Order: sequence, then C-alpha cells, then structure tokens
Amino acid sequence: MFLFILFVIAIVIILTSIRVVKEYERAVIFRLGRVVGAKGPGIFFLWPIIDSMIKVNLRLITVEIQPQDVITKDNVTIKISAVVYFKVVDPVKSVVQVNNYYYAIEQLAQTTLRSICGQAELDKLLSEREKINAEIQEILDKHSDSWGVKVTLVELKQIDLPQDMQRAMARQAEAERDRRAKIISAEGEYQAAQKLREAAEIISQYPQAIQLRYLQTLNEIASKNNTTTILPIPLDLLQNIGNKGQS
Repeated sequence: MFLFILFVIAIVIILTSIRVVKEYERAVIFRLGRVVGAKGPGIFFLWPIIDSMIKVNLRLITVEIQPQDVITKDNVTIKISAVVYFKVVDPVKSVVQVNNYYYAIEQLAQTTLRSICGQAELDKLLSEREKINAEIQEILDKHSDSWGVKVTLVELKQIDLPQDMQRAMARQAEAERDRRAKIISAEGEYQAAQKLREAAEIISQYPQAIQLRYLQTLNEIASKNNTTTILPIPLDLLQNIGNKGQS
C-alpha cells in the first residue's frame, strides 16, 4: 500500500512538472527566484516547488498610439496618431529588465511622438512622413534594446489639422491650381504665336500658299454650312483693291 501511494505521488509530480510552450512562445525559468534561462518551444520539465516560469510571446505586436496634442515648431496645434510594430527578441530581458514591456513601449512611443513632431514644422510633417517615421523608430529601438524588444516599424497614422488651417490649405491649393492653369494657357498662347509667325514667314516667301489656304477655308465653310451661298473672290482682285486704297 505504501509503495502504491509513493507511485501515485511520483506520477502526480511528473504530470505537474510537464510544461509545453508553443512555437511562438518561450518560457523564462526561475529557480528559487533566480533566472536560469529560457526554454521552448516544445515539452520540458520543471522541478516542483523550486521552479516557476513566465511565458513570453515572440510574435509581432501592434500598438496603436492614441491621438496626441502636438504644437509644431511653427506654432500650429495638431493631433497626431501613430502605430508601432515591435517584437520580443530576448525573453529573459523582457521579463527581468522591465515590468511590462507593452506598457513601456506605449508610453515611450507617446512621449517620443510628441517630442519629434514638436521639433518639426507642419509642412515637414505633411511632406516628410517617412523621415519622421524612421527618426521615431530609431529612438524607440535604441531605448527598448535593453528591454529585449526590437521596434521594427513606426507609422504616423493620421494628422488632424485645425479647421482654419484646413481652409487655408484648401485656398492655397486652389490658388496653386489656378497659377498652373494660367501658366499652361500662357505657354499655349506663346507656342501658337510662334507657329503663326512661322506660317507668316512661309507665306511671305511663297505667295501661292495663301491661295491654297484660301481655297481650303472655302471648302471647310461649304461642308459645314450647306445652306450658305459662297461667292469666291480672287485674291488678286482683293490685293489690287487694297493697293488702290493705299495709293
């Protein structure tokens, strides 16, 4: 009977000592309060009573940074939100060096976002997002390295502008479109004038060209307005009348 009880106790101890962690997890092992390392994935055994463990997720984690009030370098008040992507690369450090790495990353990202965006002008924030993202990501990764965490990507999610600033930017964009339209129209007029000058030079060198153009114009008028009666007048006659008027 005594042997049976010992056998049952041994079975219970073995069963309670078995631990299994998944492929994307690691188990940080503490023995009598001291870290002995990380184990996993798969199955392993812990010494009853003297061993304990904490599971750590190694998958990529996404943290959404809520909109932060930021005053830019040119004194414009805006709200900026962002998304931070990170993962644990050292399970032991993520447990020993920081109480809650998720919360620490979130708070660090908020303060860094306000600091970096507050040092930039509004135009830079709107036009150089990739540069701002890289700068924030570099700072976060530098500080979180001692926590065993790797920040892989930071993206500015949304920049909310004041209503008056939105209207001012809309007016500026409209004025810019009008300016481009006027420039394009002026360039078209300039090119047309150049072509007319070239045509006039050719006609002055070859008088027959104006006669051909005259006949072509008559043909176009006749084809478009069938009810119109056209009486062609020789160009020589018009030229003679003009010469008599000048004399």
